[in-house]
Amino acid sequence: MSVALSNTKADRVVMKKSKKSFLTDIKQNFYLYVLVLPGVLYFLIFKYLPMVGVVVAFQDFNVMKGIFKSEFVGLKNFEYFFTSKDWLIVTWNTVFLNLLFLFTGLFFAILIAIVLSEISSTSFKKVTQSIVILPNFISWTLVSMFVFALLSTDIGLINSILKTFGFIQEGQEISFYSNPDLWVGILVALKIWKGAGFGSVIYLAAIAGIDQEIYEAAKIDGATRLQCITKITLPQLRTTVVLLTLFGIGDIFQGDLGMIYAIVGDNPNLYHTTDVIDTYVFRMLRQMNDISMSTAIGLYQSLVGLLIVFATNQLAKKYDSDSAIF
Repeated sequence: MSVALSNTKADRVVMKKSKKSFLTDIKQNFYLYVLVLPGVLYFLIFKYLPMVGVVVAFQDFNVMKGIFKSEFVGLKNFEYFFTSKDWLIVTWNTVFLNLLFLFTGLFFAILIAIVLSEISSTSFKKVTQSIVILPNFISWTLVSMFVFALLSTDIGLINSILKTFGFIQEGQEISFYSNPDLWVGILVALKIWKGAGFGSVIYLAAIAGIDQEIYEAAKIDGATRLQCITKITLPQLRTTVVLLTLFGIGDIFQGDLGMIYAIVGDNPNLYHTTDVIDTYVFRMLRQMNDISMSTAIGLYQSLVGLLIVFATNQLAKKYDSDSAIF
């Protein structure tokens, strides 16, 4: 009995000490906590609080009745989606496009970072870095206007150039907006152009953190620039690459609605290769106003994405424990 009481007292002492140490830490790092606060509030308000609405996926939601009074229908919303002819197409398009975006973006981000790190002129390096990062700050709506100006059948720059140089005749114009097979490459190219430069910033910072003495020792031993890149730079980037890949894998079921809807729009001719889960949900909301179905599909995306992250993390932990997220 006395042992149990002593253990309880010890636990209380530990709890008091932990509370004091936490409060002391806040006082010592007050401004750091203030900087973190907006991010914490963002996740609480826009990520965790909306989780209450997950119950809508199992209801025939009625706005007038609200969440707590709407009729419970079980898995009916999921059944409707998984028995439709579109679910396999939009799921495949989402995963396929995101994998292409992830790995091509990864490759070009690393390539840009390595090229920038090899530039010796500081002023030229800053100008080049600004140029490759700039597209990230251009909205997809504005990009869509440029794309239309390039690809339009009647007034597009590409068709005009081809006709000017005699590669095609009048009436033989390439109809980009009715050929779905062309759009996988177009979307991937646009994603690389817009995001690879900004994505290279993290890799550039990682390269800057590599001990320069390693490079100097390699040069003394007669290593070329290419050998320094392949034998030193790339191996040192492995942990960063794996971590960012894991973060990207988490969004593998989340289609880029802003990009695809701005560039492609509501074009049924291109649905076969460009219609992803998010554009499908958005179209369903506008046409059918079915909130329950949209929530069910969103839950499906989140759960599958979570499982993929867990599986990928376990795989990363198996080969390199330092690269795992948890």
